[in-house]
Formats: sequence, structure tokens, C-alpha cells
Amino acid sequence: KLLTTTRSVRRRLDFERPVEASVIAECMEIAIQAPTGGNTQGWHFLVVTDAAKKARIGELYRKSFEIYVRSRAEQSATSGQHALYDQQRARVARSAIYLSRRMREVPLMIIPCINGRVENLGLMAQAGLYGSILPATWSLMLALRARGLGSAYTTLHLRFEEEVAEILGIPDGITQAALLPVAYYLGDDFKPAKRIPARELTSWNEWGSGL
Repeated sequence: KLLTTTRSVRRRLDFERPVEASVIAECMEIAIQAPTGGNTQGWHFLVVTDAAKKARIGELYRKSFEIYVRSRAEQSATSGQHALYDQQRARVARSAIYLSRRMREVPLMIIPCINGRVENLGLMAQAGLYGSILPATWSLMLALRARGLGSAYTTLHLRFEEEVAEILGIPDGITQAALLPVAYYLGDDFKPAKRIPARELTSWNEWGSGL
């Protein structure tokens, strides 16, 4: 149930209820049990609760979102997409707009980071670097969900990665992987999402071949 009901939470984040540091610390201990390439454990999780810093990061996120929306408007957003994707796109867009306007108000933000940079790495090394932080980040989101907290995996702030690094004192040589807004969620529970059936997305032995 945890795996099928862990949603990207935006509109149902409770901006008023504080999040206890002890709960975050407990979730972090779970997250770092995730696998990491070569067992290097080069991860770092930056928790942001300072109101002024959240406001500055939230403003950068909003600006990046507006740039993203303009760029998407210039493209054919639904060309070649599955009908189910088109049905859900408007709902997701509304929730994304909502979060962009209120990101600065979340009780806390978590920025998962990893030692190293990807700019001059080959494809395999890039995959290895992100593969050493993303499993721990997903484990963190699952641990939060199990404790009544919602989050969303976002990356729009990376358009202003250097500015965010300056705000938070992140050293050179560190890659920010994502930005998680974290809060208790409103309502009772979540349901499994409507997805394209896995059989339509799965090939056996050769691309496009079914079972």
C-alpha cells in the first residue's frame, strides 16, 4: 500500500502545521539505508526551516516555474502522448501552479545532495552519481509518507542552482539532486493513481516485443 499510494503532494500540503525535527531525523536514518554506488555514501541532506531562506528559494522556484511554463507553451504538449496522460495533465498542471505560488510557505524543504559534479562525466558516470542519491531520496519520501507527511520530488530550482548554493552555503563540488517540499498532508489517505498499464510499457527481449 505504501508503494502504490505515495503521491507527489502539492495541493494537500498542510502549510500551517509544524513538522517535528525528531520525525525528520528518524526518516533520515531510514533513508541512508538505501544502496549507493560503491558504498561511497557521498550523500548529504540539507533541511531548510529558516523562513528567510525558504522565501528566497521559493521565489527562485516560482521564477523557474514561470520560465518552464512559457517554454512548454511553445511546444505541442500532448503530441504523441497516451490519452490517459492528456486526461491527467490539466490536473497536474493546476497542482504544480499551486505549489509554485506557495513553495516558500512549506514548513521545511529538503535538498538531497551528492558529492561530485556531472558536467564533465560520461553517461555511465552520470547515471552512477545520480544512482547514489535517488534511491535514498525515494526511501526518504516513503518514510515521510508512512508518518503522515507528504512531499514532492521537484527539480525546477536547479535552474538557479548557484543562487541556491549561495543561500545555503553549499560547497563547490556538490550536486543538488532535487528539492522536496515537506509537510503533513491534509485529508485521510491517498489512492493508487491511474496509470498506463504496465504491459503497454514493457518489452521482452526486444524493444516493442510483448510477452
